[in-house]
Amino acid sequence: MASILHQIAQNIGMDKAIAYTSGARIVQGISGVGTMFFLSTFLTGIEQGFYFTFGSILALQVFFELGLTGIMQQYVAHEASHLNLDENKQYQGEEQYQSRLASLVKFCLKWYSVLAGVVLVFLIIVGNIYFSKYGNSQSSSVEWKLPWIIICIGTSICIFQSPLTAILRGLGYVKDMSKIGFYGQIINPLCIWLGLVLGLKLYVMGIGFAMSVVIWQVYVIRKGLYRILTNLLKTKVSEKVNYFNEIFPYQWRIALSWISGYFIFQLFNPVLFATEGAIVAGQMGMTLHALNSIQSLSLSWMNTKIPMMSKLIALREYVKLDTMFKQTLKQMVSVCSVLLAAFFLCLCILNTSQLEFNNTILADRFLGYVPTLLMIVPIFLQQFTGSWATYLRCHKKEPFLVNSVVGGLLCMASTIGLGNIFGLYGITVGYCIIQIFLCFWAHKIYISKKTEWHKLEL
Repeated sequence: MASILHQIAQNIGMDKAIAYTSGARIVQGISGVGTMFFLSTFLTGIEQGFYFTFGSILALQVFFELGLTGIMQQYVAHEASHLNLDENKQYQGEEQYQSRLASLVKFCLKWYSVLAGVVLVFLIIVGNIYFSKYGNSQSSSVEWKLPWIIICIGTSICIFQSPLTAILRGLGYVKDMSKIGFYGQIINPLCIWLGLVLGLKLYVMGIGFAMSVVIWQVYVIRKGLYRILTNLLKTKVSEKVNYFNEIFPYQWRIALSWISGYFIFQLFNPVLFATEGAIVAGQMGMTLHALNSIQSLSLSWMNTKIPMMSKLIALREYVKLDTMFKQTLKQMVSVCSVLLAAFFLCLCILNTSQLEFNNTILADRFLGYVPTLLMIVPIFLQQFTGSWATYLRCHKKEPFLVNSVVGGLLCMASTIGLGNIFGLYGITVGYCIIQIFLCFWAHKIYISKKTEWHKLEL
């Protein structure tokens, strides 16, 4: 049996980093089913709407983070590819690369220390204004103010930790960072479930953030990864990575892409919460929770390859790069297709059986068949667009700027405009059509830029 499982793992390209990352996603998927059950059982339909809309408002942090976390992983990988780590957890090699690597770590710590505080204040203010206007009119009995403050505090701490995770991934500790996610996906849901059973309601989201912070801190200290970071902080900086000359010309393009991503992925719940009520927003949130878990699992195949792809690009080994990319893309699309089909089948079973628990029909907490299918198609297509974008961005360039901005503007106009006129169906139909168009456009960009860049650099 062990040999059979090992062969299957080899066939789908599952190395240790992917095993932990995808293992975390598999556990997330299984625990997600449990979480959906507990949310349906211990939260009302209105409270479920608050729960998922919380997440969409929290995503506004992207307007401050501006894609820098992902950029750091790539820049660190490029500098570290010229260095070696000794037994004292210090990087050895040319002074130029040691210095540039250390400057990246110092820059991140300074920048994100300020950013975490700014985001905390911003989210508290915006959340209070939004939920006071649209939430209190739907149900004054929902206790959301204190939970929201706790969630914002947890989010700001996670923001401070996020660049350190990106740096460690760029240094090659993908497996260790994936382990943190794996452990978190086991411990966090258990704490949330217990909190729901104990009647903590919307406070459970804050509990989840607190557990993520603790797990990350404990693991990084126990594994000695902090020592690597502190040694880099002690390294004398004689040559810096110039932010405005090297990072900013790339970041502003990534930033616009990430901001556009908010309008593409996160605007549904706030609009539905305001126009059709918390219950419909909760159904959209629950459905997207399942679909995003599937997408996150399959994308782990590609995301764990970012440091290696960045290294191969730095060394100009394009044949190896393309071989790895094509194989990984095939594997992740296969995984995604199977899981999307399984999810829709489960939804059909729930609707047919009308399974009920605690006076709640579980199928009623999800979108209907047609809106769900209209959301499944974009999730499938995003496996391709996301992979093509990752491949090209590992070149420290952002050719998807116009594509992302146009997509964001179209989705914003569609979600707000069609949502106000046609409601849920207007949002889902518009979104599906836009994603089909963006996928064809993205493929054209991928082919043309790959050909252009590799031809110039050979």
